[in-house]
Amino acid sequence: MAEFTLLDRDVLRLTGEDRAAFLQGLVSNDMRKVAPDRAVFAAFLTPQGKYLHDFHVVALGDAWLIDCEAGRGADLFRRLRMYKLRSKVELADVTADWAVAAIPGEVGTAALGLPDEPGAARALADGIAHVDARTAALGARALLPKAAAKAALEGLGLTETGPETWDRLRLSLGVPDGSRDLVPEKTVLLEANYDSLNAIAWDKGCYMGQELTARTRYRGLLKKRLAPVLLDGPAPEPGTPILRDGREAGEMRSSRDGIGLALLRLEALGGDAGPLLAGQTPVRPTSPAGKAA
Repeated sequence: MAEFTLLDRDVLRLTGEDRAAFLQGLVSNDMRKVAPDRAVFAAFLTPQGKYLHDFHVVALGDAWLIDCEAGRGADLFRRLRMYKLRSKVELADVTADWAVAAIPGEVGTAALGLPDEPGAARALADGIAHVDARTAALGARALLPKAAAKAALEGLGLTETGPETWDRLRLSLGVPDGSRDLVPEKTVLLEANYDSLNAIAWDKGCYMGQELTARTRYRGLLKKRLAPVLLDGPAPEPGTPILRDGREAGEMRSSRDGIGLALLRLEALGGDAGPLLAGQTPVRPTSPAGKAA
């Protein structure tokens, strides 16, 4: 039986005829692709190309809903408003009115009648459901009016579960969770595998932070990657240095139930600069205590 998890997320609403053009020059993905049948995942960067926010964008009627990290929606709202200028757009925080649910895995995608294709979307009740735009292996997401969300999902035969199932899945796939795994104003998108999470449109032209993002890719400047790690014993706190053969190999990020994410130096991974995602075998660097981690 398919399950759903009500996620703790903030939701912004963007309206106005210039909404696509407004975001197009600011974020990493191609906003022209957002449509009633297509959700898009994107990142908002500093002018220097460092991570600030990531979010899903869906189209619902004459508005776009921005599904972003809980507790950080106000900061994203403020930053977007700074660039509004004369654009014909209106931005509102509608977190109080909308719920975001994750329906993990292929079973969840099938339960919502969606194809196995990242970003594929359709109307659901008075909201919208879509395959996770990062990777279909994560399953589906739904944005629904908060008052009716649980009833709508249970009406599809879904059973509510806690966040543990969802967290284990995204960790096993090597998918970061916002500022739990990325450091605002410090992390470069390719370090977090966003080049394989459908977050970057390489052919869209200029956007804020585009120069560093492109240079990192084309000049081979990457030195670190987020990777899934297996843990023995209690998980180190996020930010804890990870050692291999007595040398620092990286630092810990989020974790749960024996699996986590760590930002590791490529030399500790054998020098492979490729993304570490979906189904790849987790590495076992040495923990600060000297035990396999």
